[in-house]
Amino acid sequence: MSRSERSPLLLAGLLAAAGVAHFAAPRSFDATIPRGLPGTPRTWTYASGAAELALAAGLAAPRTRKAAALATAAFFVGVFPANVKMAADWRHRPTPQKAAAFGRLPLQVPLVLWARGVARNAEGRS
Repeated sequence: MSRSERSPLLLAGLLAAAGVAHFAAPRSFDATIPRGLPGTPRTWTYASGAAELALAAGLAAPRTRKAAALATAAFFVGVFPANVKMAADWRHRPTPQKAAAFGRLPLQVPLVLWARGVARNAEGRS
């Protein structure tokens, strides 16, 4: 299997793992939900986990890969405020935790670019 064939499946695996984590350990995700959003943090945690699982399924299927990859890129942009909130909330934690929280912020860029690359590679395939 070539790298371009593995890439969407690796991205799908990342999203699936994150989606499962939202349901397995929701409390840690609840804390990252920006307070200004309507509804409860748990609802957003579960909705985000369900979205990640749906995106993973879409990426895994060649017929839906392009649309799912574009939606994944948008999703990564959409969850960025939660990562910013986490970094702000963790600014007084021990250095390793603080570094992890702030280190996540620039990682959103390669995730968005990865998803866009998967979409680009899926063009013209069915």
